[in-house]
Amino acid sequence: MGKLVDGSWLTDEALEEQRQYAKADGRFVRAATDFRNWVTVDGRPGPTGAGGFPAEAGRYHLYGALNCPWAHRTMIYRVVKDLRDVIGLSLASPRRSDQGWIFDADPTSRFHDPINHAHALHEIYTKAAADYTGRVTVPVLWDCQRNAIVSNESAEIIRMFNGAFNAITGNQTDYAPAALLPEIDALNDLIYRTINNGVYKTGFARTQQAYEEGVRPLFDTLDQLEARLATRRYLLGAHITEADWRLLPTLLRFDAAYYSAFRCNLRRLVDYPNLWAYTRDLYQQPGIADTVDFDVYRRGYHSKSPVRNPYGIVPIAYQADFTQSQPR
Repeated sequence: MGKLVDGSWLTDEALEEQRQYAKADGRFVRAATDFRNWVTVDGRPGPTGAGGFPAEAGRYHLYGALNCPWAHRTMIYRVVKDLRDVIGLSLASPRRSDQGWIFDADPTSRFHDPINHAHALHEIYTKAAADYTGRVTVPVLWDCQRNAIVSNESAEIIRMFNGAFNAITGNQTDYAPAALLPEIDALNDLIYRTINNGVYKTGFARTQQAYEEGVRPLFDTLDQLEARLATRRYLLGAHITEADWRLLPTLLRFDAAYYSAFRCNLRRLVDYPNLWAYTRDLYQQPGIADTVDFDVYRRGYHSKSPVRNPYGIVPIAYQADFTQSQPR
């Protein structure tokens, strides 16, 4: 989807030799994020980056996209932590162009940027850093006061959302309690490597070996989680934690997108009784359904691609009912 090099946008055609693959072995390698500041209660520096980003209502704005699972987790936290009136949201168009993530010019569109009036997300990156070189990804947490990107690392944005704004919203729910952090972090690591990123290692593989190195651990971990959920409602017991919210976006896209578009087709989500009930449980939590668009997932992941889908054919797929009750 293109890349900024020294502040100039280059399309995929100009970057073909620099694609996100290691050497010539066909393995997908995810690019690192570059903006790693933190919003904190008093503006002191967080674990990484610089300080100067205190929690304030109306100061920060989130850039996301409906079809991006990494952005989805931040949009989920914006709901469950009651931040919708505190942090604004701009959604990029589900269909990317040769400019990458883009916005509609029409101010009445759902996919308009009312804050910076950008045409493309790469304009936000160069507004923050004129000579930026790197991938242009969502989510982006934008500081409207400093005209700066706070962070484009979803895992860290949700940790900020989890606690930094509690005094403003009054929402004290803690999805990453200190006593459970070692277990949460261990689960997050496993789920990221084999499921969240595993579907991409599978779908973007360019050799049979690379494909199998992605798909086998993916289903091994799904099998483990299926067994785990036989004895508990959520991954760590009776209460939802960060590990659940980080897993959910991938599960919601699984049957509609990854199963067919990324060849993750050993089993469907609905073939796992416990995981299927668990996913419906999370989907039915207040406000979560508003962050989901299954048709966008189906069309977005099956969009035209010279490697995966050269004709841009979108399959006709069944629509599972995520509103079913979930007894187990």
